[in-house]
Amino acid sequence: MTVAEPVATGQLVGARTASARRLRICYLVPGHGLLSTVGPSRNVLSLARALSAYADVTLAFRYRLEDPTPEGLPLIEIEPERRPALAVDDSAMRGMGVPEFLRYMARLRRFVREADGRFDVILEKSWLLSGHLSAYGLSRGVPGVPVENVVPSAARHVDAGLLKRLRVEVGRRLAGPALRRAPVVLAETEQLKAQIVAVWGVAPERVAVVPLGVDRELFRPRDQSEARRTLGLVLDRTILLYVGVLDETHTLDGIIQAVLTVRRPGLELHVVGDGPRRAAYAERASTSGGTVILHGRVPHTIVPTWIAAADLCLAPYEPRAFATGALGYATMKVPEYLSVGRPVAGSPSPRMRELLRGGELGFEVPADAASWCAFLAELPDRERLAAIGRAALRHPQPSWDDTARGYLAACERALASLGR
Repeated sequence: MTVAEPVATGQLVGARTASARRLRICYLVPGHGLLSTVGPSRNVLSLARALSAYADVTLAFRYRLEDPTPEGLPLIEIEPERRPALAVDDSAMRGMGVPEFLRYMARLRRFVREADGRFDVILEKSWLLSGHLSAYGLSRGVPGVPVENVVPSAARHVDAGLLKRLRVEVGRRLAGPALRRAPVVLAETEQLKAQIVAVWGVAPERVAVVPLGVDRELFRPRDQSEARRTLGLVLDRTILLYVGVLDETHTLDGIIQAVLTVRRPGLELHVVGDGPRRAAYAERASTSGGTVILHGRVPHTIVPTWIAAADLCLAPYEPRAFATGALGYATMKVPEYLSVGRPVAGSPSPRMRELLRGGELGFEVPADAASWCAFLAELPDRERLAAIGRAALRHPQPSWDDTARGYLAACERALASLGR
């Protein structure tokens, strides 16, 4: 095993085994720092580990936000010197001004230039200028495959000011021409593919849909009472659970207000995760009399225990966060909830309807407080919720190996477009 040399544009951490018979893939994540307890980073790590069974995979984040480095995966930090002292999530571009952004763009472009000869393919994780680095690499003979999980919406940042909305809108407009140059664009869902085609004008035949996988060994059925004893939770309460980042996309305002308004006996809302909205939620939870409890970030390996302890798991989304007003990305929390055998209440959308099989495995509830109040007033009892959860186990979710095979096929397709 050999340790790779550092590159001029970043610090390489880890090692890989060289092999001429395997593709050399760089998974470039320009818009995030590595923080394995947060969804975007976690999905990248899961995919990279599965893909490493078929190719030599190197990760490249702007920087890492935790120790230790991911076991068995080489890691390049593009700008380790910019690593913040405190991270509430893995966003690496929050608060970035124009001069810093231009400097970072120059660093990224230099990284892509230096990738020639080191990597066969670059997977480019979606970010503000999605597709730009793939198009730049393609012009230098290094095929890139954009990996999209959302078509950005400036409306999501309506409360953040004009400059923020303008930056998102400009980024979205610049992404279209770049993405149209890519030989293949990866999308997580059919709904997202439709949005990419409609908003960015990418030819449908160039968009490959590869669903994200679930770690079936980790997210599997577990006994609810045992899970509650492990976590120190009361056995006979009706527990609602949200797991994920606390940001503008995943809105908990409506459900928190409903819990405080309805005051249903024995009902508790537990929130696992961190993010920029946590302080606001904590303030409201302080008036709940213990019915709304925030637990902060927990190790990923403990998340399935929290899901198992719940009666109903939540996936509320702010419609303004999506370009078409409807959830388009994979929403990994829902397949993970279902894989443990728990029903889900999520925001209405074709994607949610697909995941919940038209209502067989859960409920569609608009994110506003009035809708959540009406839902809680008619909430099924715990036995009925458990029966719905058991039904979810009859529909296994895709594995990360399934996803890896799809990504590998996209990489081969990108190479074929250059006659390789």
